[in-house]
Amino acid sequence: MPVWPTVVAEGSVASFWQGRRVAVTGGNGFLGRFVVAALHRHGCPEPFIVRSGQYDLRSADAIARLLADTRPDMVIHLAATVGGIGANRANPGRFFYDNLMMGVQLIEQSRQAGVEKFVALGTVCAYPKFAPVPFHEDDLWNGYPEETNAPYGLAKKMLLVQSQAYRAQYGFNSIFLLPVNLYGPGDNFDPETSHVIPALIKKCVEAAESGAPSITVWGTGKATREFLYVEDAAEAIVLAAERYDDPEPMNLGAGFEISIRELVELIMRLTDFHGELVWDTTKPDGQPRRMLNTSRAAKRLGFVAKTPFEEGLRRTIDWYRTSRAAAR
Repeated sequence: MPVWPTVVAEGSVASFWQGRRVAVTGGNGFLGRFVVAALHRHGCPEPFIVRSGQYDLRSADAIARLLADTRPDMVIHLAATVGGIGANRANPGRFFYDNLMMGVQLIEQSRQAGVEKFVALGTVCAYPKFAPVPFHEDDLWNGYPEETNAPYGLAKKMLLVQSQAYRAQYGFNSIFLLPVNLYGPGDNFDPETSHVIPALIKKCVEAAESGAPSITVWGTGKATREFLYVEDAAEAIVLAAERYDDPEPMNLGAGFEISIRELVELIMRLTDFHGELVWDTTKPDGQPRRMLNTSRAAKRLGFVAKTPFEEGLRRTIDWYRTSRAAAR
């Protein structure tokens, strides 16, 4: 059982976290490590990191044991089964089941255990395939998600339905955040499960080192995406944990749109790969366009992403090269 501290740093922000017990699911993952660091900065010195090896969040018994062990005042739910287009196409049932069961049972048992606030993380994949750009939170129900990641997106979107239903019936304070695709140091670079940025960085770095004449990229390059640096995302999540208590979902993004072609060309330049770019148009593009309206987060949290995209990519590439060299 964890031992919770009772003293935190002084200050107006730190006072929010004074004596507050916080459990972070997925706290040892890519995003989780940055959220834990942000919690420390804000005055929460010892958030409890929920690890899957200790607590299988798909199991009601494991969740009950977690809540009994930690007695949290707040749960920040980051744990998820995730991956890129290929992983979503290969594992639609697993992505649906794991994410739905983790979230639904955790919210229900948190309510029963008297947790004061629940922070649920959704996904941009929950938005309709052809939502008007930029995606506004009010557009969330105006269509079906893009088919390749719909099971994952819908499983996460059910946590919004549950949060709003529990608020209406039980007065349970559960908020729902919708981040765009994240990237940064410590990302998943496994080609079988990674998202687009780490997959492209790995491909370009290895091609540059080996002198490969070309790289092949899925789709046409015409689809657009928005990306949020992981440290900025963590800051937004902690600000929402402090300041946001409303039933409406909240977008977390960086406020820009870039085509996959432009993204690939930028990563090629930053990794010094000068070979040919080949498009495999037999593979899907995924959702045609993605970009969030971030006005709600700016107004309610004062949050605006700070990390320039090219700078964030450089940091991510540097981290990957360093970790790859260390692994050798």
